[in-house]
Amino acid sequence: MAAMRADVAEELERLTAHAGELRALITKPEPAGRRLDFLSQELTREANTLCSKSADLELTRIGLDLKTVVDQIKEQAANVE
Repeated sequence: MAAMRADVAEELERLTAHAGELRALITKPEPAGRRLDFLSQELTREANTLCSKSADLELTRIGLDLKTVVDQIKEQAANVE
């Protein structure tokens, strides 16, 4: 059970997918504020799960940095629409 809790592969896979979607959204010419807001919520969930599962200080720092960047994305998304 502890090994399953510490395995962050699933979160990293979802973060990779979300990052791809983020790249696609910001390169499209149409407004994407609401979609960016939704995506930022998903990114926050994954970052929170990553931090809670982490047994490694460096991974926790990365998760916290990610949460900071996601907050910046939320601010920008609010300005888009």
